[in-house]
Amino acid sequence: MKTRKKGIIFFAVVAGIMLSSAVTIAINPAQWFGDSSDFDEITAEELDAFDLDTLGLELGYSDDESLQFCSANEQARSNEYVKEYKIPTACTQPLAITVDHNGMVWFAQTNTGKVAKFDPLTETFTEYDNAVWENIEKAFIVSAIENNMEPTKLRSMMWGMDYFPDGSIWFTDERTDAIWKFSIDSESYDRISYSQTDEGKSSLPQKLVIEGSKIIINDFTGGRLSFLDYAQDREGLRHYAIPSVMEDAVTSDFAIDSEKNVWYTNWVPSGLGILVKFDYPGYEFKSSQGEVTQGLLLQDFVEWYNFPAGLTTPNGVAVGPDQKIWLADTSSNYFFSFDPKTEEFTKYVTSIP
Repeated sequence: MKTRKKGIIFFAVVAGIMLSSAVTIAINPAQWFGDSSDFDEITAEELDAFDLDTLGLELGYSDDESLQFCSANEQARSNEYVKEYKIPTACTQPLAITVDHNGMVWFAQTNTGKVAKFDPLTETFTEYDNAVWENIEKAFIVSAIENNMEPTKLRSMMWGMDYFPDGSIWFTDERTDAIWKFSIDSESYDRISYSQTDEGKSSLPQKLVIEGSKIIINDFTGGRLSFLDYAQDREGLRHYAIPSVMEDAVTSDFAIDSEKNVWYTNWVPSGLGILVKFDYPGYEFKSSQGEVTQGLLLQDFVEWYNFPAGLTTPNGVAVGPDQKIWLADTSSNYFFSFDPKTEEFTKYVTSIP
């Protein structure tokens, strides 16, 4: 059953988020963290002089952990259906992946902060060092030592990645709460903070999709769906976000239908949740008319549908060729389809537990 909520004001803000260069991070890494007090005294010179090797820190996995988290096979394996390729650097723990317009495969290494490229024709890898990540890792380690905590290697869940037509790769980073841009031509990294402005609110940038000039990101724990409009002149990013329709709910994965509507879910651990449809083109049209600054009613652009029985913690979502919405439930062996025409859910079972 379709439900609309009345009277919620939806504001679009020009946040003035600037692309952050490696130089800026080296000068003042404090500005990218929610609590900057731990980093205020760290200068670029201190980071440059900080040598992890001289401290003799064991930041990598132990032998037992390596068996659990890293491949023990020296050679890639293949069969008639699947062909594997061995990544040159051991235990990079790749996660997000995308393909550019030239057919090159790009992926993020969660254990190194690097972006890597795979050429399917030559079957070769190229890994791109990330000096920005290395400085952030140093800042984390310095902070841990100064606060009498055990330093650990910087690792992050990088769930989302996509290719931008200007020749750049964008990906999410939950550990340092950021969005990254890798410029292919210059082989350089820029980092954009994704922290919540409200005190006490956490954020977790998860999936990322590029639609035209827009970069769309779901903030899983922050409960928002963000739209970044990337300025080609690098003056900044225009940013607006859709708040969660449900209080204290997560905003999970999303997909875009043929009419450019964005479909995603809001849910809470108790099992209550909704499937949300955001009229992205409608909002963009109103925005172009200059009405954004007056404040827009969320109800004018959002419709939502209560979860059926059995759907509690969906994450994956996709739009089929017939424009049905498909949802995978992470707490069960169920998956669901939703027909926007009939506004009905259908439940499917993968196997009997």
